[in-house]
Amino acid sequence: MIVGVLAVQGDFAEHISVLDSLGVETVEVRLPKDLVGVNAIIIPGGESTTIRRLLDLYDLSDPIISLVAAGTPVWGTCAGMIMLAKNLIDSRPEPLRLMDITVARNAFGRQVDSFEADLDFPILGEDPFHAIFIRAPAVSGIGKDVKVLGRLDENTPVALLQNHMLVTSFHPELTADSRFHQFFLTLVESRNV
Repeated sequence: MIVGVLAVQGDFAEHISVLDSLGVETVEVRLPKDLVGVNAIIIPGGESTTIRRLLDLYDLSDPIISLVAAGTPVWGTCAGMIMLAKNLIDSRPEPLRLMDITVARNAFGRQVDSFEADLDFPILGEDPFHAIFIRAPAVSGIGKDVKVLGRLDENTPVALLQNHMLVTSFHPELTADSRFHQFFLTLVESRNV
C-alpha cells in the first residue's frame, strides 16, 4: 500500500510521520507524477486558499479529481475537508467538489479560538479521541449518501464518510493517537482488495 500525502503546504509531515509509525509506505505529492501508483491520498490541514492556489499551479487539481472520482480513497483533514467539499459557504477557495457536503471555513473563529475536545467516535472503539481544532471548518450541509462518524455536539458533525472519502474538521495527525489513520487504512485496504 502506498499513500500519497499532498505536500505543497500544511502539516503533511505530521501525517507522514504517523503513517511511517504504522509501517505504511508514503510519497510526498507535489507534482502529478507523484500520484502514479498511489492507493490513497491525504489532503492535510493548512491554509485552504494557498493549497488551492498550489494545486492549480502544479497541475494537481484535475489528477486528484480524476483519481478520487475513479474510486481512490481520500482523506481531508481541516483544510483538506474544505478542498474536498462540493460547496463552500465562502466565495473562496474553489473546492474540488468531490464530497457531498457544504462547508464553512474558520467556522469556530480565528487562530486564538482554536480548541481541543475529547470526542466519541464509535468507529474507533470505546475510548474517546482527543481532537484538536485549529481554525476549523464546520459542515453546514450533508448529502443523503454522507455518513456522520462523530460530532462535537448534536448539531456539529466533525468526521464524515461518503463511500471512499473521509473528512475530519480536526487534526488527528497532531495527536499520539493513530486510530483515525488506522481507520483510513482499513478503508484503503477494503477498496484495494
